[in-house]
Amino acid sequence: MNLEKVEKLYSENLRKFGIDPRSVGWTREGSQQLRFHKLLQIVQNKSEPFTLNEVGCGYGELYKYCKETGYNIQKYYGYDISTDMLEAARKYIGGPEVVLYHKSRLESQADYAVASGIFNVKFDEDDQKWEAYVRDMIVNMSQFSVKGFAFNALTTYVDYKAPGLYYADPFYYFDFCKKNISRYVTLLHDYDLYEWTMLVTKPA
Repeated sequence: MNLEKVEKLYSENLRKFGIDPRSVGWTREGSQQLRFHKLLQIVQNKSEPFTLNEVGCGYGELYKYCKETGYNIQKYYGYDISTDMLEAARKYIGGPEVVLYHKSRLESQADYAVASGIFNVKFDEDDQKWEAYVRDMIVNMSQFSVKGFAFNALTTYVDYKAPGLYYADPFYYFDFCKKNISRYVTLLHDYDLYEWTMLVTKPA
């Protein structure tokens, strides 16, 4: 999948807005933190030490949220396709626990993996090709997660669809994860945003 347009969008957003939710496509901090809260429900016990992969880490706000809300994160692996975002992350959250990769796919094993918003912007890409990309990324997250992973997407349950965005059928991806990844799949579609979150727990 060619993600050049996506990389350009977020790099330009960062130059325009700086360290700000708008740089990663969110309108306000409150909604960004609500997404983090939902995604991090995949972590079985926040007080126990764990390692975390994040696909599309941006400038590292999720890692900061983890540290500020009591998650005992021991190692954080952040992946992003934007070198500008990664440079901002190094300055914003850099430290011995943080490892950053200029890659679009996971290559490091961790207890959990999360992805927030990476499937939303498809520009003019064909829907079937984009769905194949989403499925491939779900499999990639599964391969490099020991205990489980979580991701979100815009929902098809809307009365308006903006051009260039991908609205994902939650039942299609629930079915895909249930049949191909794990018996233990949770769909969260009960919060005040036009999206859903999927939690996939790996069997012990």
